[in-house]
Amino acid sequence: MFSRIRLALLAVYAICIAIAATVVWAGPPAGILDQTHASVKAVMALQSAVTPDLMKLPDVLGSAVGLDDAGQPALVVFVNRDGASRADVVRALPPALRGIAVRAELTDAFRAFAGKPGGGGGVSHRAGQGLPIQLGTSGGWSFDLANGYCCGGTLGSLIQVNGVQFILSNYHVLESDIVGGGNNLVASTGNPVIQPGLIDVGCNANNAQAVGTLVKINSLPNSNVDASIAQITEGMVRSDGAILEIGPLSSQTTAASLNQGVKKSGRTTGLTRSKVTGLNATIRVTYENECAGTTAFTKTFTGQIVISNSGSKFLNSGDSGSLLVEDVSTRPRAAGLLYAGSSTSAIANPIGEVLQYIGATLGGTATMVGN
Repeated sequence: MFSRIRLALLAVYAICIAIAATVVWAGPPAGILDQTHASVKAVMALQSAVTPDLMKLPDVLGSAVGLDDAGQPALVVFVNRDGASRADVVRALPPALRGIAVRAELTDAFRAFAGKPGGGGGVSHRAGQGLPIQLGTSGGWSFDLANGYCCGGTLGSLIQVNGVQFILSNYHVLESDIVGGGNNLVASTGNPVIQPGLIDVGCNANNAQAVGTLVKINSLPNSNVDASIAQITEGMVRSDGAILEIGPLSSQTTAASLNQGVKKSGRTTGLTRSKVTGLNATIRVTYENECAGTTAFTKTFTGQIVISNSGSKFLNSGDSGSLLVEDVSTRPRAAGLLYAGSSTSAIANPIGEVLQYIGATLGGTATMVGN
């Protein structure tokens, strides 16, 4: 096994030698760093060159532009802490490549953070609300019941396309049932989307309220976003798009930056705060074909946002679909759509890419509802 790892690392070293002239260290950075910063761009160039070979290593889960212990931009390699070859992989990784620090981060496998019955968090995010509802709340596909379980996630935020308002959540929350399987159903446009989700109403949709209808946009497995939408039912959702414990948003969006303070409002952990620890991440996530089903496909995402999630305190199962926003007190701008993670890191699609995909699919321009 170790010889295979060494061979893969030799390929990485060869690429580093070939691109040596393109990687330039930009000196010590400070504060919040976005993808335009010279030192971040230097790491991105290295990452782009070596990630395909790194992903061939046993138990490598992905890579990102992150920070080393001194706060300098570094190449972060995510390694499966439960993998049989994890020690060999970590030992084989060099401390630096072409003057850029390389840091291994041991983590459990990244998974889509939909939920099954159970979970903690603030009651207000899981209970039925008075109408019209706020978002950042428990919800899901009304028929998300199969194989002895029911599933659900978070109805995260409100968007608008061609003058029509839609709830934004994840593909795996609203439309990932793609086989007849355990419930003889597949997710279809026009199906009810409910609040709270089945996981919070004893798996009985009669105990929830239908707040929208599913509009299938089939984002996975072929796009780079895990997104789905539901057209709101008139009078059921606040038209200003207010999110529980966050309030109304700005209609403008923002790109994520390293060290940026962020927050989210979700079904399981409620309102939580953290900071961005990685940009331009490449990660693998495995998806099921229905609630508690079998593996449908494994998707490798690129260009993702990584957020610190120590002990799953920022994002946990059932929080999928939550909107990632900047941590300001009023009308924050959206930065990403949260969909996956591990016990150390949460993962979000950049919101600009999400909106672009939805707008193109529906034949219009998708925007956040806000001022």
